[in-house]
Amino acid sequence: MDFVPGLVLCRRFHEEVVGPAIRRDFPDLRYAAARLDTGSELFGLDTPRSIDHDWGARVQVFVGPGDADRAAEIGATVGAALPPFFLGYPTRFAGGPEARLGVLAVGGERHGVQVLVLDEWLSYALGFDPRSGVTVADWMAVPTQRLAEVTAGAVFHDELDGALGRVRAALAWYPDDVWRYVLAAQWTRVAQEEHFVGRCMEVGDELGSLVVVGRLARDLMRLCLLLRRCYPPYGKWLGSRFAQLPGVAPIADALRTALGAGAVTGWPEREAGLARALEKVADWTNETGLAEPLETGVRRFHDRPFLVLDAGRFAAALRAAVTDPVLRARPLVGAVDQFVDNTDVLGDAGRSRAVTRGIHPM
Repeated sequence: MDFVPGLVLCRRFHEEVVGPAIRRDFPDLRYAAARLDTGSELFGLDTPRSIDHDWGARVQVFVGPGDADRAAEIGATVGAALPPFFLGYPTRFAGGPEARLGVLAVGGERHGVQVLVLDEWLSYALGFDPRSGVTVADWMAVPTQRLAEVTAGAVFHDELDGALGRVRAALAWYPDDVWRYVLAAQWTRVAQEEHFVGRCMEVGDELGSLVVVGRLARDLMRLCLLLRRCYPPYGKWLGSRFAQLPGVAPIADALRTALGAGAVTGWPEREAGLARALEKVADWTNETGLAEPLETGVRRFHDRPFLVLDAGRFAAALRAAVTDPVLRARPLVGAVDQFVDNTDVLGDAGRSRAVTRGIHPM
């Protein structure tokens, strides 16, 4: 069986099966249909390996509040009309109603058509409704993975007065001041650890040095995505999305050298690789025009023999360019996934907003 990319599969599933079933049985229903939320197919990163779970002919059907009492009926009626296979793939999944969509299974208990009330889904997925505006506190409380999931994927049908399109447009990218603040917070993370690499090597801590380089590489990769107006995804897809950025090859090569990828790298090579990466990302920062451009060459860390960018300079310049005095005065801890690294928090809108509230008042 030839592999069909998930978004192609889902679009055709709506056009050829789900949409016609809705028009036949609920001709008066105004709805939106999309493939959003979670899954590698949202970013075109699914492969035949993806088929083994949480993948398949799936469509989210969004209805307005006035049709909330019909959502269960619509889901059951459409589900009963599904063929056993679509484009060669089973249309049902193993697992009962209490389970997440699981393994594709002939005659499975669940299908992939979810009928959701848009207002309720927005509250679940984001913790707020972007159609009413997005505050600074809202931007701070939504992880970039979730922003990527809501703005990627595809919309197949939008008859709710374009509501789903308005949601995606409102979240397409940060306002410039929020963008400056998030970038400043990301550069602050780099500034706090860039000098640790050499100090670890100086005392013979090879493993510690590699761990710090790995942390810096992750922060720089996320920074590159932010600089190119791309929401950084979670760890599984971070490298794949980073590799897709135009002009990223020199930075990727420099980071590989710093990490010793494919070879045993001594301290001089590691330092040189990290320095090249830092300088190039600094160039990208200047190119945005979001702040006053700064000199991008590395220099010694005080009187110590370690080369650093002195990344705090870029954080300070970006912060100084923020026009909103309230946002400019906030501590440079950034948005929630810049100071929290826990899946059970970042994967739950309520928890994300709760932990953010202590730093960014809502």
